[in-house]
Amino acid sequence: MSETDKVFAGSIPANYDRYLVPLIFESFAHDIAQRVAALSPRTVLETAAGSGVVARALTPRLSPDASYVVTDLNQPMLDYAAARQVADSRISWRKADAQALPFEDAAFDVVCCQFGVMFFPDRQLGYREAKRVLKPGGCFLFNVWDRIEENVFANDVTNALAEVFPSDPPRFLARTPHGYHDTVLIRGELEKTGFSRVAIETRAEQSRASSPRHPAVAYCQGTPLRNEIEARDADKLEVATDYAASTIANRHGSGEVVAKIQAHVIVAEY
Repeated sequence: MSETDKVFAGSIPANYDRYLVPLIFESFAHDIAQRVAALSPRTVLETAAGSGVVARALTPRLSPDASYVVTDLNQPMLDYAAARQVADSRISWRKADAQALPFEDAAFDVVCCQFGVMFFPDRQLGYREAKRVLKPGGCFLFNVWDRIEENVFANDVTNALAEVFPSDPPRFLARTPHGYHDTVLIRGELEKTGFSRVAIETRAEQSRASSPRHPAVAYCQGTPLRNEIEARDADKLEVATDYAASTIANRHGSGEVVAKIQAHVIVAEY
């Protein structure tokens, strides 16, 4: 994983939340929130919280006496998430590395992470940290995207950019968000770090957008894919975005567009 894969700064947080969250994250955030709430936790830690879509879905479902710590490695994303959240005394916001959590052992009933573990440079270290801060009997609940071919708009954009930059195609989406989809590997890494029961469910959803430009902007300007595009040619961001939009339009039509998204939901018990 490139260092730029982890940089969510500048206008990326706002574009991420405006375009990408409704496109692909909201439905899975509600799924994670429902699963966490069903465990009736008193103490919850969220890692790699991004722009706060899970926090917005989960907070209303938690008990009045719950404690919810929301963390992210990127301060700009954490600031954006906090600004979007309705004030709630149960929530605390903290910049934190999921691989070196600044919390005591056995502090939480649940640790959750929405589409974040793919960004961990050392996933097993991240898993060990999640296990360390969980109380005995606690639950680590997270999701990861399936392979890029099962996530149609992401694949369309990646293929389009390979035509814009044929000698050095930007591969962020395939390399990182969609690069950790092997369920056998995921299960094995969790079991190596001491999780005794691991359940994995593959879920398909529909991604909807009002126009082909929406997913093009979401991926090209709301993710670190933007950093890759601008590194190749700082003046080609709009050209690349427009070409991705035209590719999606050619495949899915010029009005509202709908395509498949698919992810694995993992529940690991300690």
